[in-house]
Amino acid sequence: MAKHDPLETVLKLALDAEEAAATQLRGVQLTLNKCRQQLDALRQYRLDYMKQMEGKQGQVIAASSYHQFHQFIRQIDEAIDKQVFAVAETDKQRVKAQEYWQGKQQKRKAVELLLSHKAEAKQKFEVKQEQKMIDEFASQQFFRQSTR
Repeated sequence: MAKHDPLETVLKLALDAEEAAATQLRGVQLTLNKCRQQLDALRQYRLDYMKQMEGKQGQVIAASSYHQFHQFIRQIDEAIDKQVFAVAETDKQRVKAQEYWQGKQQKRKAVELLLSHKAEAKQKFEVKQEQKMIDEFASQQFFRQSTR
């Protein structure tokens, strides 16, 4: 039965941590995309509303309607400002999540490298042992032939 290497356990834990970090990063990226889409929608809505008002140019507009229009545009602008802030904050979270994931990825790669070096060393040792046995066998054969 082969002896279990503790580094294999460390590698499994590192893989699990990396996968969890990748899942977290994907979630933040989805949230960021939604925030950006909402921002685009708000900007498009404002543009459409401005075009609608532009279409009424030359017509007689009541002062109260004109006042409501400006008030509504201010509200849309405030919503846009809040959404710009939300996009910026979510992007900061994305950067942190990406850095965290990259750190977990580096740890996993380091453990894999250690395991690789360990396997190479084991392979070299086994080759040396095999060569030693072959040399021993050849020397015994030579010794037997020379004593006859």
